[in-house]
Amino acid sequence: MKSLGIGLIGLGRHGQRYAHHLLEGIPRCQLVAVCRRDSTKGQPFAKKHSLQFYQDYHDLLTHPEIQAIVVVTPPSEAISIALQAIRHHKPVLIEKPMGSSAKEAQQLLAQSTQEHIPVMVAQTTRYEETIAQLKSYGNKIGTWRYLVLTNRLPPSENPLLQSPGTSRGALLEIGIHQLDLVRFLTGQEVSQVYCEMERSHPENPETRAWVTLHTNSGLPCLLDISRVSQGRFTRTEIIGETGQLIADMTSPSLTLLRKDDHPRVIPLTSQPTIPQVLSDFVDAIQSEIPMPVTGLDGLRAVQIADACYESAKTQRTITISPI
Repeated sequence: MKSLGIGLIGLGRHGQRYAHHLLEGIPRCQLVAVCRRDSTKGQPFAKKHSLQFYQDYHDLLTHPEIQAIVVVTPPSEAISIALQAIRHHKPVLIEKPMGSSAKEAQQLLAQSTQEHIPVMVAQTTRYEETIAQLKSYGNKIGTWRYLVLTNRLPPSENPLLQSPGTSRGALLEIGIHQLDLVRFLTGQEVSQVYCEMERSHPENPETRAWVTLHTNSGLPCLLDISRVSQGRFTRTEIIGETGQLIADMTSPSLTLLRKDDHPRVIPLTSQPTIPQVLSDFVDAIQSEIPMPVTGLDGLRAVQIADACYESAKTQRTITISPI
């Protein structure tokens, strides 16, 4: 099978992670070109690895050897890039979140559907080994009563996420993983949202969010998202009628607690998730199968985020309409 030519747009710290994994070898594909607005940083990288360099992503999209695009830029820029890629009939892998708002994500999904060009959203937490094991043990604790999802990181060093006037912070930046996991783990849609947020100043992006979600079956899910701690801590807990499951992505490990039984701790390994994301993206294109994380998945996560921001602003519970 012919190797798929990849164009990478966005070569910052996270974009370089994608680039290095592609250069190290993802089956059935090859990194052909990279794009970065800062040519003083992008051009030396491209030269070192014998890649085509573009300062303007419009030029990269016309490269004849590129059949698919990976977008690793801030959400405010990613949406217009992804739309242009689709208009050039190139499948897109876009870093989460799918957009800064549900309106943007809906626009991208509509364009993708209209042009029959697939979009995959890089919700990388789905690919964590702890989450895979959590799902596999989910039937060992009886009927689920509620979920608790925690994601705490140190304050961001990215000035774009700290500057006044940036209306969306920790929840959309890192909490989008947990919003997606609620749907991924339960297989249900979120129907109601109540959210409280904390900001250092009314004009600054939020640094903490406490969210209570209910799925369409009434299952409660509690989320603790913050960028105020002095270290990284990420954990997902499922509390069932006959036991509990604790997936600790910091350790990493999975703990099974059941009545009248000793806690069972399963040590796990932490592997980079980006290679598997890229591999699944390429496989879906070449096998002509649905993307494992679809544009609709990306839209739903951003819709939940929108509801959180509206709830925090109005101090009331927001109902999310089904699509």
